[in-house]
Order: sequence, then C-alpha cells, then structure tokens
Amino acid sequence: MDFHEQFTHIDWFVVGCYLLLTTWVGHLLKGTQSTIKDFFLGGRSLPWQAVSGSIIATEISGVTFIGVPGMIYAAGGDFTYIQWGIGSIIARIIVGIYFVRVFYQREIYSPYDYMGNRLGENAKRLATLIFQVGGILGQSVRVLVAALALKVVTPLEFDHCIWIIGLFAVGWTLMGGMRTVIWTDVMQFFLFVGAGLFSLFWIIGKIDGGWSQMIQIGTEADKFNLFNLTSDPAVGFTLWVAIIAVPFQNLSAFGVDQLNAQRMFCCRNAKDARKAMIASSGALLLTLLMLFVGAGLFAYYETMRLAGTEPSIFTKDTNTVFPVWIVTELPVGIRGLILAGIFAAAISSLDSILAALSQTTLGLLKPVTGENAEKKRLMLSRILVLGWGVLLSIFAIELDSLRGKVNVVVLAFGMISYTTGPMLGMFLASLLTPKASVKGLAVGFMLSFILVASLRPDFYQILINYNLISLKSALQWSFLQDSGGKLGIIINTVWAWPVTVFLTWGFGILFSEKEGNKL
Repeated sequence: MDFHEQFTHIDWFVVGCYLLLTTWVGHLLKGTQSTIKDFFLGGRSLPWQAVSGSIIATEISGVTFIGVPGMIYAAGGDFTYIQWGIGSIIARIIVGIYFVRVFYQREIYSPYDYMGNRLGENAKRLATLIFQVGGILGQSVRVLVAALALKVVTPLEFDHCIWIIGLFAVGWTLMGGMRTVIWTDVMQFFLFVGAGLFSLFWIIGKIDGGWSQMIQIGTEADKFNLFNLTSDPAVGFTLWVAIIAVPFQNLSAFGVDQLNAQRMFCCRNAKDARKAMIASSGALLLTLLMLFVGAGLFAYYETMRLAGTEPSIFTKDTNTVFPVWIVTELPVGIRGLILAGIFAAAISSLDSILAALSQTTLGLLKPVTGENAEKKRLMLSRILVLGWGVLLSIFAIELDSLRGKVNVVVLAFGMISYTTGPMLGMFLASLLTPKASVKGLAVGFMLSFILVASLRPDFYQILINYNLISLKSALQWSFLQDSGGKLGIIINTVWAWPVTVFLTWGFGILFSEKEGNKL
C-alpha cells in the first residue's frame, strides 16, 4: 500500500505553514548577532526555561518520537526502557550542581575549552576530534531515520527529504545561531507534547473499552513490565544498568558532549544553567508518554487482529508503525501537523549539531586577529555552519546506500559506546587531576575503543558482510558468540561506559607529567 497517497494537499499546506511559522518565530527571537558570543552562546541571555525545553527536544528528537512507540509495539517490547531514567536523573543533578559551577568560572564556549585550559591545547584537540567523529555519525543517522520514516508516508524521495531537512537546518542556524536553535527547539517541545497526548487519547477513543481495555491487552502481552532484575550481562534494559552504568553515560552526554553542553552556556548565569539541566529531567515524562502511545498502538491493532480485520501494517517495519498510523488514521490536517513536527525534529537535530560542530571547529583554527577581527570570526562561523550542513546532508544520503550491507542505524548509535567513557574520563582528568598526561589519555582512549569494538558486532559484521573475514575469525578476535550464524553479544556494551571512563582517566594519571600543565 502506498501510504503517501493519503497525504493530501491540505496536509502539505499544514507542513509548509508550520515550517514557515517556526522560521518566522526563530527570526523574531534571534536577537543581535554581532559577535560569536551572540552566535554560539545566545549572548548568554536566554531564559533557563527555554534552555531546558531545548535540551529535552534535542534529547527526544524525531527518532525517539518515532522509535519508542515502535519499540513497544514490537514483539517483546515493554516499559523497561524507562528504568534508565533513574541514572539519567542522577547524572543531571550532578551536572547541574558540579559541572555547571566550573564551566561558569571563566569565559569558555565548550567543555573542550575547559580541558584545554587545564590540560593544554592537545587535550582540547583530542576531545574535539572524539566529539566530532561521534557527533557526525550519530546525528547523521538521526536525520537518516527520520527521513526514512517520512519517505514512507510522503511522496518525496529519500534524498529530497534529506535536502529539505538540511536546507532548513542551515537556514535556522545562520539566521540567529543558538538563539534560533533553542527557540525553534522549544516549539518542537510543545508540538511533541501536544502530538503525543493527542495521539494517545485518539487511540484510546478508538479502542472498545478505552483505557481499561488498552491496559488489559498490554498487561496480557507483558508490555507494562517496568523493572528487569536479571543479572544477565547481555541485557541492556535492567535496573542494575540504570543505577550503575547509565549515570556515567548521561554525565558524558549532558556534561561533556557539546551538543547538550552548549545549551548550558547560553544561560544568564550558573544558577539558571543548573535549573535548566535539572529541570530537563522532565524528558522522562515525554518518554513515558510515547511508551503509552506504543502500548496503545499495540492494543489498537491487536483488537483489529482478533476481530479478523488485521491491517497490512503488521507486515511493516515497526519503526514506521507510528508515522503510518498517523497518515492512515488521523484526520486531514492533524496528521500534517504531527508529521511537520517530525520534519522539524529532524531539522532540530541537524541544526543543533551544526552549531556544535561549527563552534568546536572554530576553536581549533588559528585565532583571527587584526581590524574587524570579531566580524571576521562571525563570518567564518557562518561559513563553517554552511559547510558542515552540506557535508552532513551528503553523509546521510551516502549512509543510505550502505543499508543493504550494513545496519547503519545500529552502527551509528553504537558510536556513543566508543566515545562516551573516554570523553568523561578526559573531563574528570582535567577537573580532578590536571597533571594527567594527554598522551596517556590518548592511549586510554585507544584501549577503550579496542575494548568496545571487541564487545560489539558492528565492525566484524561489516567485514563479514563484505566477505573480508569469516564468522569463525570474528569469534576468535572478539568477546562475541555464534548466534544462529550471526554474531551475538555476551556482555552488553553499556557496561563499557564506566569501565572506559576509568581506563582513559587511569592511563592519563599513569603517564602524568611531573611538571603538570599550566592553567
């Protein structure tokens, strides 16, 4: 079935109006853009409520908005994903209380500037490189996944979806830097909340028996399992992972990764930044809402199946279940608005990484001096935004060409396992042991990378798919097992998050310089 045939001209009109409205609001609230501080930090004048909403919108993204309902809808899907919220809240409190304080002690633009001040320029370069590699791949795939979902429900080709997303992302970022990025994120936040609530109540209204019937069907299918107490190290969504491993991942994601950390630097002062970070824990409520949407979709289609009217959607990829439901079940106009939100969320993911990549790249370049230096730096910043926008759009399109041989989504999202621990380890070294050696930290990062690679099937599966190695060879060189002719994990890489923190930090201390680094 061609679902896009149900996407009417009215829906397209709504999509266009929403994107234009968001652009207009971003233009109205862009403020002055006369310095790079205005461009990358919003002049450090943004209200903490807006910054918190931006952090939530960036964290949720279109992928979460689409993927979480599909994850619950899928066979074996349940609510154990929400357990990770425990570790997430712990991390946000620590970042808000401790990390923010040291960031606001001096005029810096990123955690990597702080590392450079404490450990030297080489530490800044290493941290920036690690961030950029992970950010390019991870955020490109977020755009790719959103574009794939949009391709299913709209008549647009995949590359057209990517270029539309890229065009708006570059335009929004160039228009007002981080001020526009944050205020457009706030609009996505409210649309996500509204769309999630509307979808949930619409689904419940279409189920005979309403809420109680949804709960009953979901309970019978074990959809509402909340805690997983298994000690199996291969399982990721467990309570032990949530309280031991997840705090390390979230400390890195919110306190060290420039994608989120950049927002903290946009607040008026450390007190506001602390409020913004801790209040962003509200993202868990939005995640919970989308979990219920997934449970509702399962109950809705299960009642249809039992009634003998099972739709063709059951043969579709679960990642497209929610957007297909939107197009086939919601009224004209409403579905256009919600899909516009998915478009805008993909744009938001891309403009966020554009600002972060451009700022960190500028920090690595030779300082611009002389007459009109600030104006030249601002112009260079805008050129970097445009360049990164084109590069990331092309990269997302090229990733799509690999999907037949490689699971690019799993590969890219797995990049977080390679960079999360080392980045936090480097930050802790700069914060607590400023005599740590950058060479030692680099060695720790390389060993961490090898450790994670041995736990994940990513690279080995790529080599197998391209007939470069055999399954037997891959098993000999990794901590993996044969799972029906495919590579299966023995230990989930979430456990690598805390291990690689201390591995990187430990080698930094082991090779510490006698004289240390000047502040």
